[in-house]
Amino acid sequence: MRVPILKQGGYLIASVQSALTDRDLLDLRDNLAQQVGKFRSRGVIIDVTSLDVLDSFAVRTLRTLAQMIRLRGAETVIAGIQPEIAFAMVQLGLDLGDVATALDLEEGLVLLERRTSGGGRRAKRSGN
Repeated sequence: MRVPILKQGGYLIASVQSALTDRDLLDLRDNLAQQVGKFRSRGVIIDVTSLDVLDSFAVRTLRTLAQMIRLRGAETVIAGIQPEIAFAMVQLGLDLGDVATALDLEEGLVLLERRTSGGGRRAKRSGN
């Protein structure tokens, strides 16, 4: 299933609507990494609100995706992790590393704006 990727100003929003196969996750990773450069995006939000399962491959792929996007010069926020998924991730020892998370899409947009508006990590990195 193809994940819709919307452009909202300087951001890309990928809204995952249903469970993804491993191939779908890899396609999402590749599409987002390519589109960050194409649109010169400052940030990406991956909205997983509709998902009721995140397996270890999905978590690892999201973490890798965020690292790729950071190397392309943009920030990533994963929004909408359901409480049951968060609980299962903790119980299974799965984590997203230093990838930012937000309660929902609205909070994700606020967080991205804060991180990319000059006072966030990106501005500090560009001064090196």
